This record gives sequence, C-alpha cells and structure tokens, in this order.
Amino acid sequence: MSTTPTIVESHPDDVDNGTSNTRHRHVRVLDEEKAVGHSGDGPSIQSSGTESQRRRRLHEFSQHFHLQEGQEGLVKFWDQFTRKGKRKIGFVESLRAIVFSSWLNIFLILIPIAWVSYFLHWPPRATFTLSFFAIIPLEQLFDYGGDQMAYYLGKDLGDLIVVTLNNAVEATLAIILLEKCELRLLKSTIVGVVILHLLLVPGTAFVTGGARIIQQDLHPHLTQLNHSLLTLGVLSLLIPTAYFAALNTSFSPNTNVPAVSVVTDEVRANFLKMSRGLAVLLLVVYICSRIYLHNPPGEDNALNLHLAPLAPEALKDKVKKLRSEDPEVNQWVCIVMLAICIGLMAATAEWLVKSIEFVREESGIELEWFGLILLPIVSFAADGAVAVVYFVRYMIRHFFHEPSPPTTLAKAEAIDLSIQFVLFWMPFFVLLGWWEDRPLTLLFDLFEVAILVGACFIVNYVTADSKTNWAEGVAMVTFYAMIALCAWFYPGQPEIGFLSQCESVLEALQNAVVGGSSHGE
Repeated sequence: MSTTPTIVESHPDDVDNGTSNTRHRHVRVLDEEKAVGHSGDGPSIQSSGTESQRRRRLHEFSQHFHLQEGQEGLVKFWDQFTRKGKRKIGFVESLRAIVFSSWLNIFLILIPIAWVSYFLHWPPRATFTLSFFAIIPLEQLFDYGGDQMAYYLGKDLGDLIVVTLNNAVEATLAIILLEKCELRLLKSTIVGVVILHLLLVPGTAFVTGGARIIQQDLHPHLTQLNHSLLTLGVLSLLIPTAYFAALNTSFSPNTNVPAVSVVTDEVRANFLKMSRGLAVLLLVVYICSRIYLHNPPGEDNALNLHLAPLAPEALKDKVKKLRSEDPEVNQWVCIVMLAICIGLMAATAEWLVKSIEFVREESGIELEWFGLILLPIVSFAADGAVAVVYFVRYMIRHFFHEPSPPTTLAKAEAIDLSIQFVLFWMPFFVLLGWWEDRPLTLLFDLFEVAILVGACFIVNYVTADSKTNWAEGVAMVTFYAMIALCAWFYPGQPEIGFLSQCESVLEALQNAVVGGSSHGE
C-alpha cells in the first residue's frame, strides 16, 4: 500500500493557531518520513540516495521550515500592528481621543509658561512649580499612549513601552546629573529611584488596591523571573562594594602618611574597567529577558505568557480585551504623540531639576538625603499626583455612586520600573559616561548598597507567593520611611566621594587638604 508522507493536509486549527501549529505540521511530516524509511512507495526524503544525501535534504527542509516560521511571525506581527481586517482609526478621531483622554490635559498650557519662566530667569520656586505641574499631563499621556500601543504591539511590548516611558523623567534627571558631573549625587539618585519604585510606589498600590479584598494576585511566572533579575541587578552593585571593602581602607585625606590606600587614580581606573564590563553584562541579561518574555521557547511559544495556565484570570481578561476591542488612537498618530511628549518631557524635566537646586542651597540638608529621597520623589511626583487624582476620583465614585467591584489583580508595574532602571538605565549611564569621559563607576556607597539589598529582600519576600495584601503594602511603605529617616542623618562615605569626582583623585585630595587647612585658619 503506497503512502505519500510529505503531503500533509491542512487543518482549520492550523490557520487559527499560527506558528505553534506550523511546528506541529513539521513534526508530523518528520515522524511520517521516519516511519516510512525505505519501505514506502511514495516520495520521501529517505526514499532514495545515500545517507549523506538524506541528511542534507533533511537539513534543507529544516532550514526552509524555520525560515517560513520566521516569515509567518513577521507577517503576524505586521498584521496585528496594521490591524489587518479590522476597523482603522482616523486621524481626526485620534486627535479628539488624545485631547479628551483626561482632564489633566488642561495643564499642558503650563509647558510654554514654564519654559518662559526658565529662560527669563524667574524665581526658582516659580520655575519649579510650573515645571512640576507641566509634567503631570505628559505623564498621563505616556500612560495613555502606552496603553493604546498595546492594541498594536501586544501586551508584552505594550508593557515595555509603558515602563520605559514612565522611567523617562528619572532617566532625564540622571543624564542631567551626569552632564553636570555630579557623580556622587547621581549614584545616590539611582539608588533612590530604585527603592522608590521597589517600596513606596508598589507598597501604596498594594494598600489602596487590597483595602477591600483579602488578597490580590500577581503572575507567578513573571514574578519568579523578576525575583532573579532584581537580585542580579542588586548583586552587581554588591560585588564592587565588597571588592572595595576587602582592600585596606585606612584612609584620611588630611594625613601626611602616604596611605596611598585605595583612594587613587589607579584604583578608580580599575573600578572603571570593572564597571564597564559589568554594564555590558547587565545589558545582555536585560535584552535576553525581554526576548524571553516576548517569545518564550516551546511548542506554544506563539501563545502569550499572559495567557499561560498560571496567569491570573484578570490578566487573561485584559489580554483578551486588547485582542477583541478597538483602540481609540491610530498607531502612527500615537507614535508621533509619544515622540513629541518625550521631547517636551526632557526639556521640562531639565528646568525642574535645575530649579530645585535652591532647596539644597538654602536648606543645608545632607547630599545623601537629597539624592536618595528628595530628587527621586520630585521626579516621580508628577506621576504620583496623577495616581492621587485617580484615587480621589475613585473614592468619590465609591461613596456617591454604585461601588465598583474590587480588582483581584495587584498593580506592580513599579517593580518592573526598578528592574529596568538597574539592568538597563544604570549600565547605559556608565557607558554614556565612558563615551563623554565621565568616570562613573558602579562603586556605590556602602549604606546605599545595604538599603538596596534590604529593599530587594523585602520585595522578593512579599511577592514570593504571587499574592499581596494591604498589610504587606504597609510593611513596604514603613521600610521606605525607615530608610528616609536614617538617610537624613547620614553624611556619606568620604572615600566614595573622592572616587566620584570628574577631576583626578589626586587633585581632589589636594583640594580637600587645601580647603581643610584654610578652613582651620
């Protein structure tokens, strides 16, 4: 009885399920050909020729399959991005949706006023206030634009865009500090941004979200990956700190003893090489994690991780909503809108940071507290103000209208913000400093690294079971308050200060000695 194993009839499911069923068809073809071998009468890869020829034909077939699979993936992505076969959103309709997306857009009028205040040298308090309120609508437009792009790019890429845009203010702040060569303040601010997004922001979200429900859910699979990424990012700072602590640190800038100890240009050069290597490795890890989340391996890799069996039902419903409902904004209009908002955000954030200098100059607070607490809170304050406004509106609706059912899905995007800041932005700053001849290293203050390790520990412990409640949120906020309290009195580690100067370490030491002598006289 003759067979024709290389011809496989299509099945309706093959059309619906895309790539994964293409793999199933490939497996069925190979299984049939192996079963037939030399005994089949029909055309087969193994029906004629030598063993080497059969191997070559199998290899060519496999290459053709993988090429076809990749082409199908690109076609599928392009079809989703262009919404093939679905209703297209018009230009005017998109602009109307953007304008009326939130009443907070009223504050957009403050953007040109804030710029005028900066260039005409109005009082710093006026520039700071105007810039602060001008950033609020831009933060809201970032969230709105990211949510709209999720309809065209899918949940994974949409979330990545939202996280990246939400880090825009903090990244701009860090780049400004790098340009001004405030390296010690930059390091404190990096740690401050990370602990803010690890403790205060998700902690308050867990408190408000879990106030009316016994517990909320997180995606177990993504939570486990986040634990690994977050721990790796924190340990990458612990390694240089431990290396520095292992050296002889008997140091005093005012002594005549040639304690050429560890505060030298040679030591800093070694830490620069070490930091740049670590930065490249961290970027590789972050890129690999994004590839894994977007295209996980296995026969069902065409399926989104958010639709995996362990995913919370509320998250599955959100993904299904993205696939079934229409967006409000055209994808090209949304991209242009986001690009314009990024430009406006970068400039306005620079005016905001420069105008806040009066706080440090007039209040006399410690540099550590300024970087760890104040600057990160100010950079996040606009987004926090948006959250407060929405929370107040929710409470008004709750008390004066029919109460909405509590959500069972915990809001923990802020933890993703911290992971991106540690694994992507921080290495980026190191490499950018290398490019611009700014000696930024990953050697951080021991106190900063210690609180970062503590924050990583409590976050991983709270989210280990992929469930949260308001009591755990209170614990996270309380730990942040403890850090703020202790940082108020912390003067900073002097060795790190001298190694975080743009001038040579020797010049910094000589200037410190001269300054100390003149101060003593």
